[in-house]
Amino acid sequence: MGRLPVSAEYHSAVSVFFASTACALLLRNDRFIFQNMDTRESIEHQTTFSLQLAKRIGSALAGGSNVVFSPLSIHTTLSLLAVGSKGETLEQIVSVLRAGSVADLSAISSQIAQLILADSSSAGGPRLTVANGVWVDGSLSLKSTFKELVISTYKAEVKSVDFITKPDEAREEVNSWVQNVTSGLINELLPAGSVDSSSRLVLGNALYFKGAWDKRFDASQTKDSEFFLLDGSTIQAPFMSTKEKQYLLAYDDFKVLKIPYKQGDDRRQFSMHIFLPEARDGLWNLFERLSSEPGFLNQHLPRQKVEVGKVKVPKFKFSFGFEASELLKGLGLVLPFTHGCDLTEMVDSIVGSNLYVSSIHHKTFLEVNEEGTEAAAATAAVVALRGLMLPLQPIDFIADHPFLFLIREDITGVVLFIGLVLNPSATE
Repeated sequence: MGRLPVSAEYHSAVSVFFASTACALLLRNDRFIFQNMDTRESIEHQTTFSLQLAKRIGSALAGGSNVVFSPLSIHTTLSLLAVGSKGETLEQIVSVLRAGSVADLSAISSQIAQLILADSSSAGGPRLTVANGVWVDGSLSLKSTFKELVISTYKAEVKSVDFITKPDEAREEVNSWVQNVTSGLINELLPAGSVDSSSRLVLGNALYFKGAWDKRFDASQTKDSEFFLLDGSTIQAPFMSTKEKQYLLAYDDFKVLKIPYKQGDDRRQFSMHIFLPEARDGLWNLFERLSSEPGFLNQHLPRQKVEVGKVKVPKFKFSFGFEASELLKGLGLVLPFTHGCDLTEMVDSIVGSNLYVSSIHHKTFLEVNEEGTEAAAATAAVVALRGLMLPLQPIDFIADHPFLFLIREDITGVVLFIGLVLNPSATE
């Protein structure tokens, strides 16, 4: 290392980035079991955090563009940050993530990585790759307790880089790691200028998911058709279609379609759930209910297949990225971004008392086609169901106007991705 110590007056930045992840229960001996009630509640709290963050992203960033992100990647990376925090800063992170303690966050993250996100491609299920990383400037040493926990529990790679004299090279090293984990789908996660000579650490998480539909769409049946945008104009987009039985429920003002991915040799069941408002401009009202009414998600998911008239879902492929600090401040996570925060559990140096989070970067890529999905980058109150339509007659599901979707593991309820499709032909 050989550099002079950094002045205690000098505030250094901790960059935090994400690319995507999830949350979990135990999977052992080919069956899921709840570890305890706390685990069940942790997943419910994590889903609540995910939907509240989705609401803020949708209202602040969507505009006329598509949105996709992984709330559980953000959750995992903030959990890493919590391990290096103490005092009021730690309390605020734990509170915003709706956890009981940093130990709870670490326990859930460990189960996520080892069990729910275990790769099952060799057994015919989705291909999953997940990784965590910590990059620290060579002038500093991580505290032994922090280093041991992020390696043993989070399975993080820990690397020494030169942020002070070669910040752009360090940035490129992080970006290269993300690109490798995400099979080349996420490029330039950290944009130019996001890392400079004041940076001291980067904490990160990356996920790759590729799942084939359990029943693939017949590509010969894919036809161009009209898609109605929120402003009332229309575009032409390729629509996949099927008349086979589907997991589908219809209510007075929206419908929900579940499209399962092919399973491996365990009971994990990943699915895409599409929430389609009846009104062509009804997306925001539906999104508001999903994100604000306790229990709305779990109480409106289809559980069995029904006869359908016709199902039409557009193909789409797009990426979406954003800097998340202001959105998280809106949820109450303020202290980590101030010079008064306490991240003293990270490094063995007086510099630790001057660390703060300078920025949080997230980027996700997602493609949905006839084969399946490729992506890179999770309340006990009773909700009355309004006007449930019993499937006495075949139901149509024509997604020809803006809708929202979730990709989740259905046994545990863990949400990996949330997205809004406003224009299926747009790529950004």
